[in-house]
Amino acid sequence: MPSYRVSLAVGLLRPGTSAPELLPELVRAAGGSTVVEASDLAVVRGQARVTVRFVGDDDAAARRTAWAVLARADELAETAEPRFTRRFGSRWYAVARARG
Repeated sequence: MPSYRVSLAVGLLRPGTSAPELLPELVRAAGGSTVVEASDLAVVRGQARVTVRFVGDDDAAARRTAWAVLARADELAETAEPRFTRRFGSRWYAVARARG
């Protein structure tokens, strides 16, 4: 199965959200529909960035998982710069937008 990841910058947390619960909540959002391979919270160029990596049957299924993660992130914090990528070999490439 292909490996995908969704990452995004995180700003201010919404009221009622604590920093330690943010990443586990995003993993739960993805885990409802797939297997989560890894997750990470890092500071990139002075900005917090979360990444959730997961497997998907195809781009369409992975896109639904990515949207679930992004929607949950928006409920918990101010977010920006979302990226949705698929792994080919040792490199990550942006997943094309759905046509329709």
